[in-house]
Amino acid sequence: MHSLNTVPQPKRPFGLARIGALFSAAIVAGSLAAAVQAAGADASPPQASAKTTAAAPGKKVSPFRQANPTYKAKELYQSVWGVDHLSVEQTASGNLIRFKYRVVDPKLARPLNAKEAPASLINPRNRAMLQIPVMDNVGQLRQTGTPKAGEEYWMTFSNKGNMVKRGDRVTVRIGPFQADGLLVL
Repeated sequence: MHSLNTVPQPKRPFGLARIGALFSAAIVAGSLAAAVQAAGADASPPQASAKTTAAAPGKKVSPFRQANPTYKAKELYQSVWGVDHLSVEQTASGNLIRFKYRVVDPKLARPLNAKEAPASLINPRNRAMLQIPVMDNVGQLRQTGTPKAGEEYWMTFSNKGNMVKRGDRVTVRIGPFQADGLLVL
């Protein structure tokens, strides 16, 4: 029972005024958090020691993860073309791109080593098509002749203007042979 002096208050529903107050508080809290975060981003990071900032000596490593060819692609290159361990690397100066492969079956790999087979390296990113340079005293910068099993062969493409960079995916065509999606290291 209620005393006569106190009148029971009716329960208030969750009214619009209360929702507005909660909304305003959320906006203020969000603004405050954004200001604190921005102040933290403007602060300069602590200076690292000379040992941690020095570049490691040796070969540069590509920031891109190499996607290895699938099992079926490896099997195709070995069974149809007689080659494996395909790789494309940029030389130290960046003016030459070297394509390397290892011969597994010399009979099947013969078209890759044919001197008359036109070779090109294509970069789909900028539609650049690189050719093998011909030197006056040396000739084409590629290995030709009869391939031998287990030997590694190479050919070098001119990259004048640095049209192909580390991390690019390229296509190599040598006569009827074509290898797609090779990562330039």
